[in-house]
Amino acid sequence: MVGDEKSKKLKRLVAVQRHIEKMAENELSMVIRERNEVAEATVRTVGVMTSLDPLHRPLSRHYLERFSRLTSRDKQLGHLQRAQESRLAKERKKGDRLEEKMKDAREAEQRVADDNAVYDLVELTIALAPADRQAR
Repeated sequence: MVGDEKSKKLKRLVAVQRHIEKMAENELSMVIRERNEVAEATVRTVGVMTSLDPLHRPLSRHYLERFSRLTSRDKQLGHLQRAQESRLAKERKKGDRLEEKMKDAREAEQRVADDNAVYDLVELTIALAPADRQAR
Protein backbone atom coordinates (compact mmCIF):
# COMPACT_ATOMS: atom_id res chain seq x y z
CA MET A 1 0.00 0.00 0.00
CA VAL A 2 1.37 3.42 -0.96
CA GLY A 3 0.18 5.09 2.27
CA ASP A 4 2.04 2.60 4.44
CA GLU A 5 5.23 3.51 2.66
CA LYS A 6 4.76 7.19 3.45
CA SER A 7 4.49 6.70 7.20
CA LYS A 8 7.42 4.26 7.18
CA LYS A 9 9.56 6.71 5.22
CA LEU A 10 8.60 9.49 7.61
CA LYS A 11 9.43 7.23 10.55
CA ARG A 12 12.92 6.68 9.14
CA LEU A 13 13.29 10.42 8.54
CA VAL A 14 12.24 11.12 12.14
CA ALA A 15 14.87 8.65 13.37
CA VAL A 16 17.55 10.32 11.25
CA GLN A 17 16.45 13.77 12.40
CA ARG A 18 16.57 12.70 16.05
CA HIS A 19 20.09 11.40 15.45
CA ILE A 20 21.11 14.76 13.96
CA GLU A 21 19.51 16.43 16.98
CA LYS A 22 21.55 14.20 19.31
CA MET A 23 24.74 15.11 17.44
CA ALA A 24 23.93 18.81 17.84
CA GLU A 25 23.38 18.24 21.57
CA ASN A 26 26.76 16.54 21.83
CA GLU A 27 28.48 19.39 19.99
CA LEU A 28 26.79 21.90 22.28
CA SER A 29 27.89 19.97 25.37
CA MET A 30 31.48 19.93 24.09
CA VAL A 31 31.40 23.70 23.58
CA ILE A 32 29.95 24.22 27.06
CA ARG A 33 32.58 21.92 28.57
CA GLU A 34 35.39 23.77 26.79
CA ARG A 35 33.93 27.09 27.84
CA ASN A 36 33.91 25.93 31.48
CA GLU A 37 37.56 24.86 31.15
CA VAL A 38 38.44 28.29 29.74
CA ALA A 39 36.60 29.96 32.63
CA GLU A 40 38.57 27.87 35.15
CA ALA A 41 41.85 28.72 33.42
CA THR A 42 40.87 32.39 33.44
CA VAL A 43 40.19 32.28 37.17
CA ARG A 44 43.55 30.60 37.79
CA THR A 45 45.33 33.15 35.60
CA VAL A 46 43.67 36.06 37.38
CA GLY A 47 44.63 34.50 40.70
CA VAL A 48 48.26 34.28 39.64
CA MET A 49 48.20 37.81 38.17
CA THR A 50 46.98 39.29 41.44
CA SER A 51 49.32 37.20 43.55
CA LEU A 52 51.81 39.02 45.73
CA ASP A 53 54.31 36.21 45.38
CA PRO A 54 57.53 37.64 43.91
CA LEU A 55 57.91 34.52 41.77
CA HIS A 56 54.96 35.62 39.58
CA ARG A 57 55.95 39.27 39.07
CA PRO A 58 58.47 38.67 36.26
CA LEU A 59 55.87 36.61 34.41
CA SER A 60 53.12 39.23 34.60
CA ARG A 61 53.39 40.02 30.89
CA HIS A 62 52.98 36.32 30.07
CA TYR A 63 49.94 36.12 32.37
CA LEU A 64 48.41 39.20 30.76
CA GLU A 65 48.82 37.68 27.29
CA ARG A 66 47.33 34.40 28.51
CA PHE A 67 44.41 36.25 30.07
CA SER A 68 43.83 38.09 26.79
CA ARG A 69 43.88 34.82 24.82
CA LEU A 70 41.52 33.18 27.30
CA THR A 71 39.11 36.11 27.16
CA SER A 72 39.17 36.03 23.37
CA ARG A 73 38.59 32.26 23.33
CA ASP A 74 35.69 32.64 25.77
CA LYS A 75 34.07 35.16 23.43
CA GLN A 76 34.52 32.80 20.48
CA LEU A 77 33.05 29.93 22.46
CA GLY A 78 30.14 32.12 23.57
CA HIS A 79 29.29 32.88 19.95
CA LEU A 80 29.71 29.22 19.05
CA GLN A 81 27.49 28.20 21.97
CA ARG A 82 24.70 30.52 20.85
CA ALA A 83 25.01 29.20 17.29
CA GLN A 84 24.87 25.60 18.54
CA GLU A 85 21.85 26.36 20.72
CA SER A 86 20.13 27.89 17.71
CA ARG A 87 21.03 24.88 15.55
CA LEU A 88 19.76 22.49 18.22
CA ALA A 89 16.44 24.35 18.46
CA LYS A 90 16.12 24.26 14.66
CA GLU A 91 16.86 20.53 14.51
CA ARG A 92 14.35 19.81 17.29
CA LYS A 93 11.72 21.82 15.46
CA LYS A 94 12.38 19.87 12.26
CA GLY A 95 12.12 16.58 14.13
CA ASP A 96 8.87 17.61 15.78
CA ARG A 97 7.37 18.63 12.44
CA LEU A 98 8.42 15.35 10.83
CA GLU A 99 7.00 13.41 13.74
CA GLU A 100 3.71 15.28 13.43
CA LYS A 101 3.60 14.53 9.69
CA MET A 102 4.29 10.88 10.43
CA LYS A 103 1.40 10.75 12.90
CA ASP A 104 -0.90 12.43 10.37
CA ALA A 105 0.18 9.91 7.70
CA ARG A 106 -0.53 7.02 10.06
CA GLU A 107 -3.98 8.41 10.84
CA ALA A 108 -4.69 8.84 7.12
CA GLU A 109 -3.54 5.29 6.45
CA GLN A 110 -5.75 3.99 9.26
CA ARG A 111 -8.73 5.90 7.86
CA VAL A 112 -8.10 4.45 4.39
CA ALA A 113 -7.83 0.95 5.87
CA ASP A 114 -11.06 1.45 7.84
CA ASP A 115 -12.83 2.80 4.75
CA ASN A 116 -11.64 -0.15 2.68
CA ALA A 117 -12.88 -2.56 5.34
CA VAL A 118 -16.31 -0.91 5.26
CA TYR A 119 -16.38 -1.03 1.45
CA ASP A 120 -15.41 -4.70 1.51
CA LEU A 121 -18.22 -5.39 3.98
CA VAL A 122 -20.73 -3.52 1.81
CA GLU A 123 -19.55 -5.39 -1.33
CA LEU A 124 -19.80 -8.69 0.51
CA THR A 125 -23.31 -7.84 1.69
CA ILE A 126 -24.35 -6.86 -1.85
CA ALA A 127 -22.79 -9.99 -3.30
CA LEU A 128 -24.58 -12.23 -0.81
CA ALA A 129 -27.96 -10.52 -1.21
CA PRO A 130 -28.87 -12.13 -4.62
CA ALA A 131 -27.79 -15.54 -3.36
CA ASP A 132 -29.90 -14.99 -0.26
CA ARG A 133 -32.95 -14.13 -2.42
CA GLN A 134 -32.52 -17.23 -4.56
CA ALA A 135 -32.46 -19.42 -1.48
CA ARG A 136 -35.93 -18.20 -0.48
